[in-house]
Amino acid sequence: MSSVSLRLDELLSLPETSQAAGAIAPPLRDALRSAYGEGALALRDAPAIVATTLDLLAKLGADGETIAAAVLHDAPPAAGASQLDKAFPAVAALIDGQNAAAQVWSLHAERGSHASNEGLRRLLLAIVRDLRVVPILLARQLARLRSAATLPPEQQRALAELTRDIHAPLANRLGIWQLKWELEDLAFRYLEPDTYRQIARLLDEKRGDRERYIESVKRTLQQAMEAQGIRADVAGRPKHIYSIWKKMRRKDVPISELYDLRAVRVLVDDIAACYGALGVVHSTWVPIPSEFDDYIARPKRNDYRSLHTAVIGPEGKTLEVQIRTFEMHRQAELGVAAHWKYKEVGSHSADAAFDRKIAWMRKLLEAHGEGEGALSGELDSELVEDRVYVLTPKGEVMDLPAGATPLDFAYHVHTQVGHRCRGAKVDGRIVPLDYKLRTGDRVEILTGKTEAPRRDWLVPSNGFLASGRSREKVRTWFHKLDRARNEQEGKELLDKELRRLGLLGADLAPVHTRFNVDSDGDLHVLVALGDVGPHQVARALMELERAATSEEAAPAVSPSRAPRKPPRQSTEFTVEGVGNLLVQLARCCQPVAGEPIVGYLTRGRGVTVHRPDCPAYLRLAAAQPQRVLPVEWGRKGGGYEVDVEVLALDRRWLLKEVSNVIAQANAHVLSISSQLERSGAQVRLRARLRVNDYGQLSALLGKLSSLPGVEHAQRG
Repeated sequence: MSSVSLRLDELLSLPETSQAAGAIAPPLRDALRSAYGEGALALRDAPAIVATTLDLLAKLGADGETIAAAVLHDAPPAAGASQLDKAFPAVAALIDGQNAAAQVWSLHAERGSHASNEGLRRLLLAIVRDLRVVPILLARQLARLRSAATLPPEQQRALAELTRDIHAPLANRLGIWQLKWELEDLAFRYLEPDTYRQIARLLDEKRGDRERYIESVKRTLQQAMEAQGIRADVAGRPKHIYSIWKKMRRKDVPISELYDLRAVRVLVDDIAACYGALGVVHSTWVPIPSEFDDYIARPKRNDYRSLHTAVIGPEGKTLEVQIRTFEMHRQAELGVAAHWKYKEVGSHSADAAFDRKIAWMRKLLEAHGEGEGALSGELDSELVEDRVYVLTPKGEVMDLPAGATPLDFAYHVHTQVGHRCRGAKVDGRIVPLDYKLRTGDRVEILTGKTEAPRRDWLVPSNGFLASGRSREKVRTWFHKLDRARNEQEGKELLDKELRRLGLLGADLAPVHTRFNVDSDGDLHVLVALGDVGPHQVARALMELERAATSEEAAPAVSPSRAPRKPPRQSTEFTVEGVGNLLVQLARCCQPVAGEPIVGYLTRGRGVTVHRPDCPAYLRLAAAQPQRVLPVEWGRKGGGYEVDVEVLALDRRWLLKEVSNVIAQANAHVLSISSQLERSGAQVRLRARLRVNDYGQLSALLGKLSSLPGVEHAQRG
């Protein structure tokens, strides 16, 4: 469709847009005129479609920012648009959301199938950060459908398919019935024109009799309500063609056997009056017990509330009656759009209420499947913010955990794709395998001819895999290798970590019992398979070293190492009310210094120290709560001192970059010195630092090692 030019004031002064224009606050209206008021807007849609969109949004109670964003999406950027974006960032965000949604529409057109429409709806929700965008999209789609009669048949069908697959289910889940019914009916009209006309003709044939019957029922019911002192508004309820067709298919009956073609709605002031009105209806006509639903006591998943009942009405004809409050009716018609006004109140409680509604809205849109049947099922336990939605090169949507990498994506596609992964492209650009994917990224995996996973993919601190399923697939592959190879590669991984921490050559025998192994070889195999991380072994050795130095004993880790300065406290843990008792870290959860901990008194092994959320501890504590003891770390604040050595190419800004990394790791520098090597090309930096625990030290050494030109970074 060719663009049409229209000035902003002309557009906002149309009869259909007067209510919408009134919602735009004066400051925003002035900013719009400043940016767009002089020239004509080259609208993407016909002015009538834009005007209808704004009228629909106004009827939904949309605010001025939403109205402005709906207008400006149809117009190209103006000279003053950047100033408008700075002054009203929410409008810019709403426009960006509409542009992002265009990606979803194009993907729907590319695929030409309905296999992943749920994925497209999830992608839409994830890339739209301000959910006010969704009603804008629904209103614009309905406006286009209303004017689709003049379009060629293929364009009508494409528009209707997009509505059926994306827009109508979204409107249903958001509970915006005002738009939902008409979206469904118009899409059905263009997708099934013969069936649509047949049902419409049958309805028209019965319309006169039905209207006379409904008027008689309304008078009778209104008089009965007044006799009982109930203030009520009784109205006939229209039945929509698409819902009639669905019920005919579901019940496999002709239209003549659908009792709810005759229906009325009763609106009252409060919930007590709802049940009072229900009693009046049931005392006036004989109820049909199997056709009563209490959606006030048990609201639908989309927060719909109402009483539904069916009775044998006048002339022995079945009649459906819906009873709800005026507020419930507003909610039923507007859905989540009814909660837009919360943002205008400005109070903390109103914002909290709005945020709760948005959280509910996100969970609702996560539901699988279509229609009310899907809404009655269980919702996903995770909110959309806990997932990322990325695209395959063919445009299929894939759902991954937050923090997922291209390697996670590869294993999600297929195990062999992951095993053969050698690199990845995101949006056509080469990225490292530990790159954190973002929603909307299009990912392409570069593969080799042979399967060759790497051991360091299993090390959590390396950040290659965020998914437990992916790590398990890598671990399974290595389980199939022979023991000698696993033992050798596990030793190499462990030696690399110990070298960084200055523990290379340490005796591993003292930690065998902690990891339930009989030899160094068994320990190396566990490291190779990812069952034990090299950092866990290093932490256990450091704990033994600190315990030995705190007792002023000879070094227990390596005879060649000089004793280090003892820590500030002589004991690692403090157990309340108990002395001279063996205390040890639990192997199941391996708490780190500084984490919350709790003790459990065992039989024969003293007190084991767990994290409070450890499943094993929770199970034991539930069985024998009298064995739970308060435990805290013996060293409070201050940390411990450690020497770190960095060997690197001598270059400008090296010391500054090293200092920045140390500061970002929240470590404290006690002293630092540098010495030029004999070659003149390298410099050796020595720093004395104070760190809180092993985890902080290990992470710091890893970041120092990754600096450009650094040959190694390790404990001095």
